[in-house]
Amino acid sequence: MRLGLITPIVTRHPRNDAAWTEDAGPAELARIAETADRLGFHHVTCSEHVAIPVSAAATRGTRYYDPLATFGFLAAHTTRIRFVTHVLVLGYHHPLALAKRYGTLDLISGGRLVLGVGVGTLAEEFALLGAGFAGRGPRYEDALRALRAAFGRRDPTYAGSHYRFADMVVDPCGVQASVPIWLGGRTPRSLRRAVELGDGWDPFGLALEQLAAMIGAARGQRAWRERTRPFDLVLPVDTLLDPADGRERRQFRDRAERYRDLGTTILNVRTRHTGLTHYLEQLEALATEVAPAVA
Repeated sequence: MRLGLITPIVTRHPRNDAAWTEDAGPAELARIAETADRLGFHHVTCSEHVAIPVSAAATRGTRYYDPLATFGFLAAHTTRIRFVTHVLVLGYHHPLALAKRYGTLDLISGGRLVLGVGVGTLAEEFALLGAGFAGRGPRYEDALRALRAAFGRRDPTYAGSHYRFADMVVDPCGVQASVPIWLGGRTPRSLRRAVELGDGWDPFGLALEQLAAMIGAARGQRAWRERTRPFDLVLPVDTLLDPADGRERRQFRDRAERYRDLGTTILNVRTRHTGLTHYLEQLEALATEVAPAVA
């Protein structure tokens, strides 16, 4: 099991944000990415929202850096760490537009992109962007297939229920012909879709016990049993602890071991921190004290 970061600063969620990130920006973000890169973390994340309705701000927060610009900046500061869109809402984009924009990022970063995608739940944002909210599920599934057919291909061809393209050139395109695609969400349906159509499941907002029940049920289903390609369980740690503190580090390690035993391949880490220096100390502790114990 490897460790990835739910990156602070780029998203400020009311339930788990730290006050110091309000005034933090690119300089602090670069320090975090450079440190995580040096220490061997699997990835950093950035989520997508164009605009949050005022009515949803108290539960979702309002700060969401744009993933494409953010990762282009961080690619110049790092050499190994991967960049995970956590998540892109597929209904906001044409699959070829994603293949071109994020294919360019994949090229610039040397093949370090992971596409995290989701179906989307904010009806107001769909309306703002002129995207259809009703019927988004079938459109999402077709977009997944279209994106798989297009990414990393200069002359992609696809004919599906909602998207069709041929005789078009996408240049540049991604350097990963099989870019990892992780599906977000927090429902059994999102996990089923991930098993059938993706390379991993990257949920949010679920406790360990909920995850265990959902994954246990999914393992009994035919799609899971018949799957032959590798599948990543990218699960979010559900407890905010300070791994720079010895006692809490042991608690974190114990919790991480439970995720590993569940079959987690990558643990998405979020911690309780008070400033940049403290957060960088936590990264050191996670890399040297926690990661070796749960690998």
